Amino acid sequence: MAQSSETFDLDKLQQLIELMEKHDLREVRLRRGDQQWLLRRGTKELVPAVPMHPMAGYPSIPLPAAPMAHAAPAPVAAAPAAAAPAAPAADVGTPVKSPMVGSFYASPQPGEPAFVKVGDKVKADTTVCLVEAMKFFNPIKADVAGTITKILAKDGDAVEFGQTLFLVKAD
Repeated sequence: MAQSSETFDLDKLQQLIELMEKHDLREVRLRRGDQQWLLRRGTKELVPAVPMHPMAGYPSIPLPAAPMAHAAPAPVAAAPAAAAPAAPAADVGTPVKSPMVGSFYASPQPGEPAFVKVGDKVKADTTVCLVEAMKFFNPIKADVAGTITKILAKDGDAVEFGQTLFLVKAD
């Protein structure tokens, strides 16, 4: 064992270099017995030496996002069930899809009438629903003129990026 720690191993050195590149490390210090290794890549001035104070508050930001990311897969399991019936209905309309992950809202405010209902005529710029993402309510447009033939999401449902929300039969 003493011999292997004293020999220079190019394969291990190459592995260390690859790990440094993969994880964007600028410096690695190794100590094995009485040997010390210092590997550096790039220039010294690329990384500021002063710690940034906003970093202290940063970990609190991703924590709420993580539960949303974990909460989203549960509705995904329900979405394929909704998508399966939509496949035969694909011939009765052009899909209006969610451009983001969020919560589907059929009306502008709770208790108000829905933006659209089955049978309504819409223009390409007609708002058909809202998708709330990160506390922002994003209006979703029909993007096609025609008649609403099917509504595939319910008020308050979690929706995924690319999930079909409505079918519109083009005029």
